[in-house]
Formats: sequence, structure tokens, C-alpha cells
Amino acid sequence: MSFDQLSSTEAQPTSMRRNEDPEYQDDPEFSRFAEDLSVKLFTLTSNISRLSQQISLLGTKRDTERVRERVHDLLEEARDGFKEVGDGIKKLTAWDDLNASQKYTQQKLSREFQASGAEFQTIQRLALEKQRASAASQKDALESGDASNLPRYTDNPQQQQQEQVRLANQDEVNFQESLIVERESEIRNIEQSVGELNELFRDVAHIVREQGENLDVIENNVQNTVTDTRQADLELRSANR
Repeated sequence: MSFDQLSSTEAQPTSMRRNEDPEYQDDPEFSRFAEDLSVKLFTLTSNISRLSQQISLLGTKRDTERVRERVHDLLEEARDGFKEVGDGIKKLTAWDDLNASQKYTQQKLSREFQASGAEFQTIQRLALEKQRASAASQKDALESGDASNLPRYTDNPQQQQQEQVRLANQDEVNFQESLIVERESEIRNIEQSVGELNELFRDVAHIVREQGENLDVIENNVQNTVTDTRQADLELRSANR
């Protein structure tokens, strides 16, 4: 290509050159897939914010069964969401023949996923601590009750009333024991989720590190090419004088 042709190409609007340059032409399927992941990541971030607010109520005077139900549902929803997006990130990183713009999108989504995942794991551990504290407190409350705290029964006219009180107390004990079973089940679910997601996040982190190393190599090669081109251009200009 002559200098006149080169100058003519450089004089064209950047948008025109980019539209014609394969480096800036996005694969429609890649774009749709990346956009879908981006939307799902945004939803996860919003859910994490709501989850954090609900978890902050655990163990306080505003702690209710409804609050615990919301925490449970949001945890389940977030876990499933992270697994789905994590699989999507893995697929995105395995996409072939990416141009510079797509590689940037790939890296950006991977890092956003990691950041959201780290925040969610922190929140899960906080929920785990509060569930453990709640279960321990309920166990202590039940174990501290003894026979002296229960009604005494005799053949006097008040026996029927005492029996009703005893049954009411037993109902409360049964209810508290069922709550403890629920807390312990939730604790096991959270522990399992933390372990599973840790493995997923490690996989993605490993992929991101590999991408970073590859991009560093590409960047160095590009920089060397630019330097060599400039040097050749200077030598050619000097030879034409």
C-alpha cells in the first residue's frame, strides 16, 4: 500500500473504519449471550442488596418467621442464579475467535461475576453465623427448662386447668424443637452452598487469570508490532528523501 493510500485510509472517519474492520465487528450471538449474562448479573446484585437488608434483621427485635422465610428464599434464588451465570461465564470464556471488543466484554463480565460472588459468599457466611447463634440460643432455652418450671398435678379441682397449662407448655416445646430442626437444616444448606460456590468461583478466577496472561501477551505483541511499524515507516520516509 502506498503512502497516499495509507493516508487516505487514515483520513476516513473512525466509525467507518471500525464498521469495516473485523476487529470491531461483533458476533450477534456473542452479543446476545453477553447481554443476557449482564442482565442476570444485575439482577443478582439487586438480590444481594435485598438479602443483606433482611439478614441484618436476624437476631434483632425485628426478627420474625416471615423475615427468615425471605432470607431463605433470597438465598435459594441467589444460589441458583450464581450457578446459572457461572456456567454462562465459563461458556463465554470458551468462545472462539473473539475480537478486541469481545475480549474486553468477556473480561469485564468475568470480573463483575467474581466481585458479586465474593460479596454473596460474605453475606452467606454472615447468615450462617446468625443461624448458628439462633439455633444455639433456642437449644439453651429448651435445655434450661426443668421439671420445677412445669405445673404440679394433684387430685384437687384445679387439675384440669393445670393439665391445659401443661399441654400448652408442651406445644411450645414442640414448636421450638421444630424451629431448631429448621435452623439446623438451613445451616447445612448454607454450608453446602458456600462449598459449591467456592469451587465455582475458583474455576472462574483461574480462567480470568489465564485470560489476563494471554491478553498481556497479545498486548505486548501488538505494542511490538506498532513499534516495528513506526520504525519501518521512519526508515522508509528517510529513504524517500
